[in-house]
Amino acid sequence: MKLLLHTCCGPCTIYPLGMLRDEGVEVTGFFYRHNIHPYQECLRRQETLQDYALQERLPLIVTPGYELEGFLRKAAFREAQRCRTCYQDRLRATARQALRDGFEAFSSTLLYSRHQQHDLIRATAEAIARETGVAFLYRDFRPGWQAGITASKSLGMYRQPYCGCIYSEKERYCRP
Repeated sequence: MKLLLHTCCGPCTIYPLGMLRDEGVEVTGFFYRHNIHPYQECLRRQETLQDYALQERLPLIVTPGYELEGFLRKAAFREAQRCRTCYQDRLRATARQALRDGFEAFSSTLLYSRHQQHDLIRATAEAIARETGVAFLYRDFRPGWQAGITASKSLGMYRQPYCGCIYSEKERYCRP
């Protein structure tokens, strides 16, 4: 199977990539960058992922541009629903890229994190699969959480301290 894997960052790609390859899946990574703030953080995550992809011979598609304003317009005044908006944007972009490039299915490394809303990610991806006609490959990558952390640390990878958006950055650092 040819799969387009939404890859949020290098460390979160390690375990899912290994698991999928062990299953015989032909994986290409897809880095969606429009939600990550600030821009320097986006570039640092992208560089870490690109270095890892090169090391692992993982083909990688990186979205062009940096449309942070589009994400902010969708999330402003709906901050409580920002993760839903972000999941929809990233997964829809992944499915559309998969459709354009002839992939059989798509998935996401978001399913690796214990900090993400797993059920919402799955439901969102399944709805997008119906909408686009591209199959969604569901896997619960969370059992490999610690293995991925250990591997990323041993590789000296940059490990981001927050999810990515301006709101998660504030939650991480602004403690009243």
